[in-house]
Amino acid sequence: MQLDDSDGALDSWAGFCALTGDLVGGAGDLSVGPRLAPVVADLCARGLATLVRDYFLHNLEETFKNNAVKKFWQKFHPYNNSSAVERIKFCVHESWPEDVLSTALEDICLEKTYQEKCVLVLVHALQSYEEKARNRKLQAAECSSTLMPRYQLMVSSVLLTTLPLSFPEILNVYFKKKLEELNTLMDGSGDNDQLASHEFSGGSNVSAWDSKMDIDSQETIISESGNLVKSIGKVVRDLRCLGFTSMTEDSYSSAIIWLLKSKVHELAGDDYRIPVLGCVKKWIQAVPLQFLHALLTYLGDSVDYESESSGLKSPLASRPSSFPGIGVPSEALLRWHMRLEYFAYETLQDLRIGKLFEIIVDYPESSPAIEDLKQCLEYTGQHSKLVDSFISSLRYRLLTAGASTNDILHQYVSTIKALRSIDPTGVFLEAVGEPIRDYLRGRKDTIKCIVTMLTDGSGGNTSGAGNAGDNLLEELNRDAENQENADYDDHTNMDEKQAWLNSESWEPDPVEADPLKGSRNRRKIDILGLMVSIIGSKDQLVNEYRVMLAEKLLSKSDFDIDSDIRTLELLKIHFGESSMQKCEIMLNDLIDSKRTNSNIKTSLLRTVETVAGQEEAEMSHDVLDATIISSNFWPPIQTEDLMVPASVDQMLSDFAKRFHQIKTPRKLLWKKNLGTVKLELQFEDRSMQFTVVPVHAAIIMRFQENPSWTSKTLATEIGIPVDSLNRRIGFWTSKGVLTESVGADVDDHIFTVVDSMSDVNKNSIVNESSEAFQMNEDEDESSIASVEEQLKKEMTVYEKFIIGMLTNFGNMTLDKIHNTLKMFCAEPSYDKSLQQLQGFLSGLVSDEKLEMRDGLYLLKK
Repeated sequence: MQLDDSDGALDSWAGFCALTGDLVGGAGDLSVGPRLAPVVADLCARGLATLVRDYFLHNLEETFKNNAVKKFWQKFHPYNNSSAVERIKFCVHESWPEDVLSTALEDICLEKTYQEKCVLVLVHALQSYEEKARNRKLQAAECSSTLMPRYQLMVSSVLLTTLPLSFPEILNVYFKKKLEELNTLMDGSGDNDQLASHEFSGGSNVSAWDSKMDIDSQETIISESGNLVKSIGKVVRDLRCLGFTSMTEDSYSSAIIWLLKSKVHELAGDDYRIPVLGCVKKWIQAVPLQFLHALLTYLGDSVDYESESSGLKSPLASRPSSFPGIGVPSEALLRWHMRLEYFAYETLQDLRIGKLFEIIVDYPESSPAIEDLKQCLEYTGQHSKLVDSFISSLRYRLLTAGASTNDILHQYVSTIKALRSIDPTGVFLEAVGEPIRDYLRGRKDTIKCIVTMLTDGSGGNTSGAGNAGDNLLEELNRDAENQENADYDDHTNMDEKQAWLNSESWEPDPVEADPLKGSRNRRKIDILGLMVSIIGSKDQLVNEYRVMLAEKLLSKSDFDIDSDIRTLELLKIHFGESSMQKCEIMLNDLIDSKRTNSNIKTSLLRTVETVAGQEEAEMSHDVLDATIISSNFWPPIQTEDLMVPASVDQMLSDFAKRFHQIKTPRKLLWKKNLGTVKLELQFEDRSMQFTVVPVHAAIIMRFQENPSWTSKTLATEIGIPVDSLNRRIGFWTSKGVLTESVGADVDDHIFTVVDSMSDVNKNSIVNESSEAFQMNEDEDESSIASVEEQLKKEMTVYEKFIIGMLTNFGNMTLDKIHNTLKMFCAEPSYDKSLQQLQGFLSGLVSDEKLEMRDGLYLLKK
């Protein structure tokens, strides 16, 4: 711009530049203000107000940049230029970065304060000119009113354009350290574990908190925590003054969130028997909110909620309740409270979801952790995170070949109970339980394990927790009664108004829900139904229970069946009386057997007493208890030929004759290989008692006649194969009753009774190994044909039909074979399920009678 010197413009501009240099430069002379006013007025009168303002601000910017800003960033150069390892060493220092940051902010804020005074000098000069020139007041007012905001913008721009990348990190470290120190002071002793059990009330403790945090009052004794908050507030205020408002809020916000998450991790831990959420919420009010209340008050940002100047309020907060030590919170504090609570819920939720597998293993002892998780999910709505994470844990930790079927089923039942607490409608259980059910369907012993778990009296808990003697079936029956009572109470006590309110609060099912299932308001979780769904049919479960019940009843040495009757009654409730009819007849057989035994023994005793000396010549009938079964209603029984001693055979014959006399025309057909025998063996220096199966008793009783037998001779006497005898007689050698030696024939061993304990000690090592072997052999034997064996026997009838169909049609799918058998097999009628047919066809493939290609079955060539 060219100025005409004829009217003194150049002189005025030169004077303005000189005075600006004196004011803004190194001298810093504020006394030039009165001399500056006429020069500025002269330049403004010539229309150079904009030039005056821009030149003045440019001088301020250059001075601020070269002096204050450069020195400010230089204080952080050691940290900026250090490596990651060296920066960790900086953070370890107790006074870093507080000392550096406080000093740097103090210096630069002093420089900024002086420059603001310089700006005010120019503003006063401009305003003085405006008062003298009324006709130019609008233009001059615009220049003076925008001068200070432009200066503030300039300061922020200079600092942000020269900002080192590590400065936000320095602020984060500062606020984390200060807040951690503040938390330690507020906690009282530095042991944060005590906070979990601390009682927060509205008494003296809260008043003490209030007095500590009330840092504006001149009459309040400045405590250590108050000084700490005041120092933090001063740093925040200085940073805001320099234009770092957003960066500062982000830094102390992240520090508060970090402290909150650390506290949640500390309180939660691995103890799932203690509720955590309540302690976390109390800690939020006791530490972060108290700090924020004091900080906002110090900064002047705490506006009363009911104040008209509070602006637009959150729609989530109508009229908030008062906080301890704070009273009615401000709008900003209320937003902070909701924000912190959300982060607390989300952090605790993620912790509990990550450990949900362990929590369910410990259920119901871990019920407090489940309740915390339920509240967190209701607040955050992140149920899908639970489903995805838990399914992943199940597949990695439970659904593996190394886990037993029994463990998987117990974990499944615990999962049902725990998720029922979280979501009573069962929506999320559907998604979580499906992988478990699919995996269990591929295990052969699933049905047997389910029946055992339902009836074994452990309540479905591996730890055996719960009422003693209660099985899972009784527990399920109690749950069903409680649900029915709850539903009855709900419908009885619900009036029309409540029904209308419930309809207004209706919500659709979440996206994870199966659309084929009923509404969540009508859906009930039936644990037994979920167990049956694994098998596919309740008939399979009933058949397996029938086989297990038969084995249990046949192995009884008495007629105590009260627990079995109770279990049967519970099963009848769930499966119906018709399904359990055969099982009921089996139990009635034992009841009738007890009565029949008593009648026959009484009758035989009277007969024996009429014949002199009969008691001494024969075995007493009192030692015999016969289990009389209706064979048409029992599962197929494994039979084995066995020749018992003559005295025992005579006793069985007398019992059968008397039964025929009493129950004409019914007759007894003895299954001599079944039952139990109580023996007392007497030797020269000892006596031993055993409870064994009949074949073991038959073997050892032969040694009354002869103390030594060869294996072949003894097998012929008992009527069993030699290999079976060698396997069974190992029981007696393992007990030290018999010794084994090699005879003339290598395959024909000699067994001799051991009369002396010294001989037993010599064979002790061999006997231990023989005992273990014998126990394993006995466990593999069963008196009742298994469900698989029965099914294979029943399906053998249809083998010819299947081979004929494949001969005519070449190849067929599983569904086509199934439907064809249902249509054309009239005698015997085909009533098997698709899964049973698939299992039978797999057996034919294993026997190399059939082969399977691309889902088609065809004859093996």
